Amino acid sequence: MLGLMQQRPLLISSLVDYAAAWHGGQEIISRDPEGAFHRSTFAEIAARAKRVANALEALGARPGDRIATLAWNGHRHLELYYGVTSSGRVLHTVNPRLFPDQLQYIMHHAEDAYVFFDPVFAPLVEQLAPKLPLVRGFVALCERSAVPSVKGVSLLCYDDLLADASLEYSWPIIDENAASTLCYTSGTTGNPKGVMYSHRSTVLHAFAACAADCVGLSARDSFLVIVPLFHANAWSLPFSAAMCGAKMVLPGPKLDPESIYMLLEQEDAPRLAAFQRSGSISSPGSKPTASASTFRASS
Repeated sequence: MLGLMQQRPLLISSLVDYAAAWHGGQEIISRDPEGAFHRSTFAEIAARAKRVANALEALGARPGDRIATLAWNGHRHLELYYGVTSSGRVLHTVNPRLFPDQLQYIMHHAEDAYVFFDPVFAPLVEQLAPKLPLVRGFVALCERSAVPSVKGVSLLCYDDLLADASLEYSWPIIDENAASTLCYTSGTTGNPKGVMYSHRSTVLHAFAACAADCVGLSARDSFLVIVPLFHANAWSLPFSAAMCGAKMVLPGPKLDPESIYMLLEQEDAPRLAAFQRSGSISSPGSKPTASASTFRASS
């Protein structure tokens, strides 16, 4: 005998829809590589994520295709997080800090169909593109006027693709065990190893992150996401924040102490998630409370 309660798959699209419906006005702040700020909301990000899904359809990206990113923590990257995964494709976040030969191996091994990249990585794309025969297109994450020049590659413009895409899109109901995101290891022996996350594992991880005895993320929080979006799904923060409606502050590449402290003060973000190396990454007067690498500023 089977139960009849909650008979629905655990899908990332449900988190995106929930955030848009019940925390639609919650702010999402991002800072681009030039230092300019962009202010958005969950409702706006979710709407643009549906444009992402339609743009991928227009490009011929199939369900299960790997869509790679070479990007810092910003609003366009977050839109891809939601639009790629919710539409049944697999988001492959690539670590741009690796050596080019490792990046070439990773992206070819993953059989990436498209690569979305921040313009600051144009020199890297120019170096990689001739060695990635399976990639069908490269998309610059910017407006038309900021599209860089890459020798031998005809680039697509992200903002143009979304402007031409419809807002109308119904997320597909897929198997909750279907792949959602792909990350590769670094610093291991031999070639990097791929790790495939599922929709089910991602939603369960988001539940755990919102639990009081874990990160304890809630709609009352403003969270500075320093951990890269290309590192282990940024510890699920884009998904757990959508689950509970927490404000996210995405700092881009400027991770020096002055920039971090400015964001903590300016955006009223008393919590941050960051790597912990030999010491703590924290604002003055902060102390770790939630975990070794998650901090809450003292009052």
